[in-house]
Amino acid sequence: MSKPGKARYRLETVKRQYQDALDVPDGRVEFEVGPEDDPQVFSFPHPIFTPDDMQRDLNAAQGDEASARILLGDQYDAFIAAGGDANGVALLYVGIRAEAQDKVQKVRPTRG
Repeated sequence: MSKPGKARYRLETVKRQYQDALDVPDGRVEFEVGPEDDPQVFSFPHPIFTPDDMQRDLNAAQGDEASARILLGDQYDAFIAAGGDANGVALLYVGIRAEAQDKVQKVRPTRG
């Protein structure tokens, strides 16, 4: 039981604060592949918001292709057909994860 007058954290609010700080309102990272005049847009979960089951699969993945298949799921074949490469997705994921670590250290969740 909480003490009277103590505000609690609301998990939805905390998650929204991190999404705002990372500029990922839906928790996904979008990127383009293909010609500049007609690119195709693909997405994967932001590293901070990657579901646990996907994170376990990524940790067990052997190589960039396996990681890209996990991250993109049903989008993978269209991604390859559009000229995408698995190594690029892996590099993007790693780069975003590193950038996010710096940003999330500055977030201070509010109560209430």
